[in-house]
Amino acid sequence: MISYKKKVLDNGLTVIAHRDNSTPMAAVNIIYKVGARNENPANTGFAHLFEHLMFGGSENAPYFDVPVQMAAGENNAFTNNDYTDYYIVLPKDNIETALWLESDRMHNLVINNETLELQKKVVIEEFNQRYLNKPYGDIWLLLRPLAYKVHPYRWATIGMTPDHIRNARIEDVESFYKRFYNPNNAILTVAGDFEAEEVFEKVEKWFGDIPKGTEPFGIIPQEPLQTEPRRELVERKVPASVIYVVYHMSGRFSREFHICDTISDILSNGTSARMYQNLVKKEQLFTSVNAYVTGDMDPGLFVMTGQVAPGANIETAEKALLNELEKIKKEPVGDYELEKVKNKFEANTIFGEINVMNKAMNLCFYDMLGDIDLVNTELSVYRAITSDDIMQTANRIFIPENSSTLLYVKE
Repeated sequence: MISYKKKVLDNGLTVIAHRDNSTPMAAVNIIYKVGARNENPANTGFAHLFEHLMFGGSENAPYFDVPVQMAAGENNAFTNNDYTDYYIVLPKDNIETALWLESDRMHNLVINNETLELQKKVVIEEFNQRYLNKPYGDIWLLLRPLAYKVHPYRWATIGMTPDHIRNARIEDVESFYKRFYNPNNAILTVAGDFEAEEVFEKVEKWFGDIPKGTEPFGIIPQEPLQTEPRRELVERKVPASVIYVVYHMSGRFSREFHICDTISDILSNGTSARMYQNLVKKEQLFTSVNAYVTGDMDPGLFVMTGQVAPGANIETAEKALLNELEKIKKEPVGDYELEKVKNKFEANTIFGEINVMNKAMNLCFYDMLGDIDLVNTELSVYRAITSDDIMQTANRIFIPENSSTLLYVKE
C-alpha cells in the first residue's frame, strides 16, 4: 500500500507527497503531460528533443548534472508518445537541490541557437544510429504508419524524419516550451522521509511563483475503426526475417487494457509460456517470440512478433503465430495458467514498490491517468479477470480486419 497526500498549487502544479522512512534516499519525479501525440505533424520529434534540451542548462543552473552530482544524486528522463518524465534520486537532506533544479528549468530554461544546434545534432545522430543504421531499427517507423492513419501515434517518439529536427526553428522550439512546460501541465511527486506538509512547503517555495501557463491541449484526432487487414513486406539486410502482427485495442483507461495485458503474459511471459513452448521449443519455427501491449493512453496496440528460425517457411511461421491467438479465442484458459500470470504481476508490483523512485514515478503516472488510487487498486483489477473475459476480448480484437502485419524479410 503506497500512502500519499496530494495538493494543487495556485498555479496549477499538482504535488504528491509519499512518506518512505525505510531509506535515507529521496526521489523527485515530475511528469509533463506532453509526448509525441501532442506534436504538429510538420514538427515531429519535439517532445523528445526537449528531453535533451532540458539538460542543457537553465538561467541559474547552467550545468544541470553538476549540482546533482555534488548532492550525491543521479538523474535521468524518458519520453514516450504520451508524456515526458524527469527524475532525480539523492539523499533526502539534499532534496531542495532537486527542487531548485526542476523549478529553474521549468521556468528559466536557456534556449538559444548554440544549445539548440548542439541538441539537434545529438538527436539526429540518435535517429541515425538507433533507427536508420541499425538492424531492425526501422521496424516501428514502418509499423506505426501501417497501423495508424490519423492519430499521432502514427509516428515514433523520435519523430517521422530527422529533417523535422534538422529544420526546427528556435521560435517553434520556444513556443513548444511555453505551451507545455508550465506548472499546470505538470505533476510532481516527492517520495522520501518527509511529512506531507513539509513537502508542500518546500515545493511552494521553489515552484509557487512560477506563473500558470495557457491551457496546452488541442484536440487530438482519434483513429477511425479499421475495417480491413493491412500488410506490408520489406526486405532488409538482417540476420533473420521477423514477423509483426498488431491489433488495435483500448487505451490505458479501459479494463480491456488489463485483459489484453494478461493475454500477452499468457502467451509470452517467460520460457514456460505458450508461444515459447509451442513455436520455439516444439515446432522450432522461431528463435524468439514475444507478445505485449503498447500501454498507450489512447487506444494502443496488441503486438505479436517472432524472429523466424533459419530454414523455416515464413508463411508457415505466420500461420503458427496466428494460431496461438485462435487458441485463446476458442479454448478457455485454465485456472492454473491464469493464476500463474496473476501471481507474476503481483510479485512484480510488490517488488517495484520497494524502490523509492518507482513509487514516485508511479504516483505521477496514475495521477496523470486520472485515477491515482490505481497505484494501490490496479492489482485487484487484474485479480478479477476471468477466463470468459479473456475469450470475449480475444474474439472481439483478434480478427483479420483489425490487424496490421509487417513481414520484415531477410534479403
